[in-house]
Amino acid sequence: MTAMPPALPRAQPRHLAIIMDGNGRWAQRRHRPRMIGHRAGARAVNLCIDFCLERGIEALTLFAFSSENWGRPAEEVSALMKLFMGALEREVDELHRRGVRIRFIGQRARFAPAIVARMAAAEAQTAANTALTLAIAASYGGRQDLTDAARALAVEVAAGRLRPEDIDEASLDARVALADLPPPDLFIRTGGDHRISNFLLWQLAYTELWFTETLWPDLDAGVLQAALDDFAQRERRFGLTGEQVATQGAPA
Repeated sequence: MTAMPPALPRAQPRHLAIIMDGNGRWAQRRHRPRMIGHRAGARAVNLCIDFCLERGIEALTLFAFSSENWGRPAEEVSALMKLFMGALEREVDELHRRGVRIRFIGQRARFAPAIVARMAAAEAQTAANTALTLAIAASYGGRQDLTDAARALAVEVAAGRLRPEDIDEASLDARVALADLPPPDLFIRTGGDHRISNFLLWQLAYTELWFTETLWPDLDAGVLQAALDDFAQRERRFGLTGEQVATQGAPA
């Protein structure tokens, strides 16, 4: 089972998970096409990466495109795919130079072969980097993540390599996305909605949640710092009492 991080007051999160919401509304308020908002949101991604690198945060997971987003209007999906492909072509070399390791989680087989090839190339090029792990959730859904993990366990049982009674939290945890990273400490959602929208359902079990009305393209370092400052004031108990945490720390 994934180890629980220590419940230290004023601790900095090791892993941020973010739903980048509000691109379309940002554009609509300016009477511009929705894609203008998505392009503006791409700049906020770079700002967020800069913020994590400057503060030594280990991992950043961004919800870029959900499994449900395929149901959006075809012209918007097509434009998003072009934006995604362009970002892969433009940004990977610079991220590699800065020591960022890029990963993708989700059903990448739904993407065009050219995008899948670019994703694999970005992962291979940056695999040895250690300054920051940037996980991009694309064509991702938390329920599908759990379904895939359950299916993997079923295959092991059917092959006789695993007994059903030996299935536990640790065995499922090892088969969900991001199993090799510490669980997110802090979840941020921009755009004003207060839900996690099928994002990292297993991984967010003990994550601190923080919501802001700020639309994603309006993100700045001040908003991110406000989230970290709020996180620093929270006591992470993981089911224990405050007195237990104070005397013995959270379970490892």
